[in-house]
Amino acid sequence: MLRPKYLLRMSPALIDVVHKTQFKRHKHVLHTNIPQTSFLSLMHQFIQFKMILEIIPNVTYYKKPVFIHQGHMQWLWDVDGRRYLDLFAGVATVSVGHCHPKVTAAAEKQLRKLWHTTNIYVYSPLHEYVDKLAATLPEPLKVIYLTNSGSEANDLAMLMARLHTGNFDIITLRGSYHGGSPQTMGLTSNSAYKYPIAIGLGCHNTMCPDVFAGPWGGSHCRDSPIQTIRNCSCPQGLCMANDKYIGQLKEVFATSVPSRIAAFFGEPIMGVGGAVQYPKNFLKDTYKLVRERGGVCIADEVQTGFGRTGSHFWGFQGHDIMPDIVTMAKGIANGFPMGAVVTTHEIAASFGRGVHFNTFGGNPVACAIASSVLDTMKEDGTQQISHEMGTYLLMGLSKIRDKYEIIGDVRGKGLQIGVEMVKDKASREPLPPAAMSEIFEDTKDMGVLIGKGGVYGQTFRIKPPMCITKDDADFFLAVFNQALNNYMEAHH
Repeated sequence: MLRPKYLLRMSPALIDVVHKTQFKRHKHVLHTNIPQTSFLSLMHQFIQFKMILEIIPNVTYYKKPVFIHQGHMQWLWDVDGRRYLDLFAGVATVSVGHCHPKVTAAAEKQLRKLWHTTNIYVYSPLHEYVDKLAATLPEPLKVIYLTNSGSEANDLAMLMARLHTGNFDIITLRGSYHGGSPQTMGLTSNSAYKYPIAIGLGCHNTMCPDVFAGPWGGSHCRDSPIQTIRNCSCPQGLCMANDKYIGQLKEVFATSVPSRIAAFFGEPIMGVGGAVQYPKNFLKDTYKLVRERGGVCIADEVQTGFGRTGSHFWGFQGHDIMPDIVTMAKGIANGFPMGAVVTTHEIAASFGRGVHFNTFGGNPVACAIASSVLDTMKEDGTQQISHEMGTYLLMGLSKIRDKYEIIGDVRGKGLQIGVEMVKDKASREPLPPAAMSEIFEDTKDMGVLIGKGGVYGQTFRIKPPMCITKDDADFFLAVFNQALNNYMEAHH
């Protein structure tokens, strides 16, 4: 194994040897080749992996962790030179591609000029960026607060909602994830992300309107190229599942919260919760009920924003709704720490009773990078790529679903995709964690990185940088099919 004392570029011939070695070691021959790239990666100086894991808490999904060294567009390299197709994008965060040349150049240019000041001063990167961001959002969503993460943004949105309404209680969907801060942990409705301490006072949840795994659902419920395998007996133009889930929300209003509430928090498509999609009118009906009770409606666009759903730049636009507050992060700056809250002048005026200050929020480097990301999205056509490649992947995955009893559901829009794994299609019970890990590890060993989600970790998440190609999609579909075939041969 190469362990140079200095950094050097790998030649294309050496890259080819590394990849052939990578796939030869796999127990099954993969009858497809990893797509080519002209980018030459750097070799890495040797660092003892064991020492790193002792210093940094190990939160890796993998039995054999991947020691990442370098990235370029949709590709990642580990320290041994193995190349991986990244279909998880640092948890839906790398929007336009790892180390995108245009964004990298913008960062370098700003780093040579000004790293940090605060927004008590006027500086051009901040004001240029917020003008661009505001232009992507409809009226009256035109007041912007910049933060450093999605958790920070959602924390701020909670505070705004409570101050503006004079109410305290907030409702989210069961199984959702909205952050890991002490406040947002209350919004989050998944035990894996909670600690046994007092958190999130005033946060409540209602049943997730999951038309695949939930008690109600059918084959016409959701806005997706692929519907569930469940039968639907609804008359034309009606959705009984939607009515049932709205009924559950009304039960929460009747039993769990005061007559006046502060807010409803919801993602247009669930992220960590497993790319769950709701009945088409669920959010519209929910917003109406929330506003009748004095609450504001908050769209968490941390994962769905910036064109990832393909049909629209913002996920909420696909539901024909108008939120009062929108939160965003992740893809906003292609992996550079940044978040934002966008709201109305009316809500901003209520929030202005005190002094809000964020030391790093909207710093010059973050704004320069985020501004370049918006430009790059337009120039590279990332929203259209999301629509075209997402639809192609969903159609391909639906064919694989029909082949294997352990795939219960394929869902999503654009490049926000979930594949829910089950013991069998009839029961819809989640595939056990050990089985999920086996397929997950096998997919990684064949050169593709994906994610996991869902309350029981039963959903594979595909959320790549919005620059993937048809060759990349075909490679993943071949790898995933092989990993499933390997599992079925070993266990059935």
